[in-house]
Amino acid sequence: MLSETALSIISITGAIALGAMSPGQSFILVARTAVASSRGDGMAVALGMGVGCFVFALLALLGLQSLLLALPWLYGTLKLLGGAYLIYLAFNMLRGANRPLNVDGVGGQPLGWRKAFTTGLLTQLGNPNTAIVFASVFAALLSHAIAPWMYVALPLIALAVDVAWYAFVAFVLSSPRPRQIYLRFKAWFDRLSGGVLALLGIKLMLSR
Repeated sequence: MLSETALSIISITGAIALGAMSPGQSFILVARTAVASSRGDGMAVALGMGVGCFVFALLALLGLQSLLLALPWLYGTLKLLGGAYLIYLAFNMLRGANRPLNVDGVGGQPLGWRKAFTTGLLTQLGNPNTAIVFASVFAALLSHAIAPWMYVALPLIALAVDVAWYAFVAFVLSSPRPRQIYLRFKAWFDRLSGGVLALLGIKLMLSR
């Protein structure tokens, strides 16, 4: 028989995995980076996303969600900044939609590991709703008193799950066939991705 703690961890891991796999700005960013830049850059974005999840999971355990709900202006400011960053990314995609990529057969135009990681991290941290989601999952699946080691273990699980999923996405979509399809329809893919990111940014800014 599994202990109550083990069952809670398994349930939380499953909930985090389902959340990571749901379509959204994170998937769009990782997918486009993988096909338009390189597998390494896609992996770096995935790592940035995971670190952002680690931060939000830890803050949720420490009670950040209560602070955000108690201070609507802070919550609103974070959402405005996050939405503005998504719109900025969308603008860059749309502006470069008709710009051809110089592909050497292995990859596209590299972002560089540091820029790719930072983009993934800021995209994740720009959505304070993530902290609320983590807090809701923890409240539903954890007892009121948890062992100190879980304050480290649960954020690490969030990091591992997020990185594993988006690294898988980056690995698959950076393969030759998906890249060839992207290059053939680059302008349309970039317009669609940019448009969706812009809408998600606006939605984040206007959400209550």
